[in-house]
Amino acid sequence: WLAAEGGDALGTRAAQFPYFPLLIKLIDAHDNLSVQVHPSDDYALRVEGEYGKTELWYVVDAAPGAEILYGFAHTIAKDEFRRRIADNTLLEVVRHVPVQKGDAFFIPAGTLHAIGKGLLICEIQQSSNATYRVYDYDRLGDDGKPRDLHLAQSLEVIDYAQEAPTSGEITAPEIDGKTELMSCKYFSVEKYEIHEAKTIAQPWSFMCVSVIEGEGTVCADGGNGEEHRICKGSHFIAPASSGSLRFTGTMTLITSHLPHTK
Repeated sequence: WLAAEGGDALGTRAAQFPYFPLLIKLIDAHDNLSVQVHPSDDYALRVEGEYGKTELWYVVDAAPGAEILYGFAHTIAKDEFRRRIADNTLLEVVRHVPVQKGDAFFIPAGTLHAIGKGLLICEIQQSSNATYRVYDYDRLGDDGKPRDLHLAQSLEVIDYAQEAPTSGEITAPEIDGKTELMSCKYFSVEKYEIHEAKTIAQPWSFMCVSVIEGEGTVCADGGNGEEHRICKGSHFIAPASSGSLRFTGTMTLITSHLPHTK
């Protein structure tokens, strides 16, 4: 698609990246996922030859009692972290945060984190595979051996003083159906509630759209006027040349794009 449309379809800011700069995932956790940390750009580019990974999680659904792990219950030193890995007591000092449907969590690079079982999460992240596994509940891989951990790298990149949120409750105001979930140097993410009809202005870059509830249609001003049917589970990219997007129906959307910088 990019070969046919050309790089301008993503907007001028995207030209600085050697690949599509955002990655959108749906993570359906039926078990506790591994405890991980992602490196910063500086570390990842130097050691891994790719960008680091900062993420935003929007909770699409949550089972009763679901939780995430986020940072530490108190500031710990690198030596204590190393010791707790060795004696298998790491989970005693991580922060357990209860999760509700509709929560959102910002996970900057360097944050120790894990998704708990019973969560369905829409994850917006830098397009990177730089992940260091810290703890994996002694699970075995396909070869019957414990899965690899990346402790040496983790020791170098973890933010040991990272302050954990007490909840993921969204406190930003909803204005005309729009809630700004996060804007950082890597991405901007919004939540839209569509009731009957709404026009969303195209940002200064491409825009990724995920429909997490409802159904309806979308039509791009910059297109040929064709309406496209969309529903819960639909995901699409609106090129930078799309112009405003006209939505009709009843839907909840998560949109993401590159932030505006001069």
